[in-house]
Amino acid sequence: METREHELLTRLESAAALLERTLAWMEERQTFLSGQVERISATVEQTRREEELAQKLAAAEEEIASLKAAVREPAAGQGDTAEALDAAGAAPKAPPAPARKTLPAATTAMLAKHGVGEGPVDVKVLDAALAGLSLEQRIAVKSQLLRAGAIESSY
Repeated sequence: METREHELLTRLESAAALLERTLAWMEERQTFLSGQVERISATVEQTRREEELAQKLAAAEEEIASLKAAVREPAAGQGDTAEALDAAGAAPKAPPAPARKTLPAATTAMLAKHGVGEGPVDVKVLDAALAGLSLEQRIAVKSQLLRAGAIESSY
């Protein structure tokens, strides 16, 4: 009977060892499969995002094409390109208004000495008035005049 118990105990120990190895293998496999599921779900999410972006791109291209067509061929009853753009939902942009409407006092005084007053400034008169200044100072004065809207940027 003792040999039979010993044999049974040995078989139980080997079965327990086999179960432990099987459990370890299953845990490894589960970790591997879990990683694959995460990669698959990330791919699906990326594909959805790409589809959304493709739809947005197609809509934007369609809108651009319709705006270009509206500019080329004004709608019936609209003879003006600006009116066609308004109808298409895109008004032409006016140049931005100057942020600063006044000049610094020192600039105004210096220009007044040379006969340059308020309002638009003649380019030749401005160049003559700024002749005595260094290049950096002339650039600073002209940029102030541009901001104030006293001269055009095409100067």
